[in-house]
Parts: sequence; C-alpha cells; structure tokens
Amino acid sequence: MNPTPSPIANAYTVPAGTSIGHIHLQVTDLKRALTFYRDLLGFEVMLDMGTAAFLSADGYHHHIGLNTWHSQGGQPAPREGVAGLYHAAILYQERAGLAAVTKRLLAAGYPLSGASDHGVSEAIYLDDPDGNGLELYWDRPRAEWPTSSDGKLTMYTHPLDLPGLLSLAE
Repeated sequence: MNPTPSPIANAYTVPAGTSIGHIHLQVTDLKRALTFYRDLLGFEVMLDMGTAAFLSADGYHHHIGLNTWHSQGGQPAPREGVAGLYHAAILYQERAGLAAVTKRLLAAGYPLSGASDHGVSEAIYLDDPDGNGLELYWDRPRAEWPTSSDGKLTMYTHPLDLPGLLSLAE
C-alpha cells in the first residue's frame, strides 16, 4: 500500500488549459460496445484491432479506447463495496448536441439513469452496456454560472428540463 502524501498548501497548481484527454475502458464484448459508442452515441472508429478499438468525436486519434484484453466474456465490475471509476463525462460544445444525442438514446429505448441541471451544466446519466457510468453534458457559459453574493460558485442539482432540452433536437 502506498503512503498518502502529506498535503502541501499552494505548492503546485495544474497549469491553465490542462484537460483530461481520453478514457480507456475494459469491455466484455467489443462488438456490443462498438454498437453503443459508434452507432448510438455517434463516435467515429479510428482504429479497430479486433480486441481493441479507438474512437473519436472529431478525427482526433482517440477520445475513447475500448478493449477486451483481460475482460472478454467477463462480468461488469461490481458497483458496491469496491473502488473504481464512478463515471466518465463526455462534454458537448453546445446544448443542441446534448439534445440530439439524448433524442437518439430515447428513440432507441436506451435507459437513462438520471437527468440533472447543475446550474453550471445540464447532464444526462446512463450506463454503457458493460455498466460503465457515463455523463453526457454541456457547460453553460461561465458568465451564467450561479454564484453567491461573495462570488463563490454555487452548483446545485435540480431536475433537468428534458422537454426544453429535446426541443432543440433536429
């Protein structure tokens, strides 16, 4: 077991512009995972190696990696009593993009596990076919983020206006 490092206040801050680049998931059935990520969510397959595939939103080398190297035919990870990834988040640049994918999911009868307005963003929640949690969301412009009288961010969780969101879907 690794020791927990002691906190050093203000010693280092992640540089501005840093972002999280991609997720790589173990899946139990690559064809089924591709049907979900490619055919339903709309990601483009950049490389399919048979036991792994790499998908992109815009021609980037990959935003999502999928593999069956140690998981082919296995079981999804348990949700209770274990540490692990709670969910991965996919950011849509515009509300209309979130609306379009939400409409696709609902039209396909794909189950959503939640839909929330967080003040800073609107999000839908679902699990992929292997039980990996996903958040699909768009961020409101920073000028619209809720803040307290002293300027501190005041995020919240309210029900999402799903009809209002879906009204943007073409």
